[in-house]
Order: sequence, then structure tokens, then C-alpha cells
Amino acid sequence: MNYFELFDMAPTMSIDRNELRKKYLALSRKYHPDYFAQSTKAEMEEALEKTAMLNKAFKTLGNNDSTIKYLLQEEGLLEEEEKYSLPSTFLMEMLELNEAVEEASGEQLVAETKNKLEQIETELYAAVAPVINNYKQGVTATEDLLLVKDYYFKKKYLLRLRSLLDGKL
Repeated sequence: MNYFELFDMAPTMSIDRNELRKKYLALSRKYHPDYFAQSTKAEMEEALEKTAMLNKAFKTLGNNDSTIKYLLQEEGLLEEEEKYSLPSTFLMEMLELNEAVEEASGEQLVAETKNKLEQIETELYAAVAPVINNYKQGVTATEDLLLVKDYYFKKKYLLRLRSLLDGKL
């Protein structure tokens, strides 16, 4: 059973967080181990397994990047700890930004560098937003999903730079 089946939701990259939370709370009550205290050992273990899966699924689907990663893995397009080659033009741009992050001091320079990172992220997202917002399992073309994969890895890079920048504040 995948996470979407657990929540009885169609696979999507743009999850309705309110719907997800409502379903999570309902399933949490249904599978809470306390309700199985008088049950057989097997039923209690199953409830514990469902609760653990439910918590992991909620955490994954509650985060946009984690949801994208999960769906790409479900599609067989992303492996755990995959070493992905980003385009050299992007890497050169990130090298320059990395140097800017290292050299940034003072609130104004940090803010300017942060704005540049946000601008790049916005541009990257704009290129894949139609795929993310209209994803349909079994319908969305592999080429489009590979664009989302590229976006996922580029965004991870940007998040690392942002983390370094946040450490300067």
C-alpha cells in the first residue's frame, strides 16, 4: 500500500493540506494502538505498523519537496541517495552564488543574496509548475517528470545554500 492509497487520495504533487490533515486525524483515531489494547497480539502489531506508516506518510505528503521525491520514486525515476548530475551552467551559477554566500556579511548583503536565491527558485518552479499542478499517474509523460526531477535536485542545492545563508544571520 502506498501513501496515497493509505489516505484514499489520488496521487498528486499538489496536495490539499486541509484534506490531508482531516484524513490523517481520522485514520489516527481508527488505528491508534490504545484501541487495540484488548485485541490479539497480531492485531496490536498491525495497528502499530499502520500508525507508523500513517505518521511517515503524513510527514512525507505534508511537505511539497518530500511529496515530489516520493512520487518520483513511485514512478521509478528517482532512487534513494541518487547521485544526480546537474547541468554545468546551473552548477557554475551556484558556484558564484556559493561564493556570494561565503562573502556575504551584513544584513543587506545577506538579504540581497537571499533574494537572488528566491528569484532562481521562483524561475525554476515556474518551468515545472504546470507538470506539478496537473500530474496524473500513468498519464503525465516521463519527459515531464524528468523535468520535475531536475527541479527537485536543483531546489535541494538552493536549499543548502539558503541554509548556509541563514547561518550568517
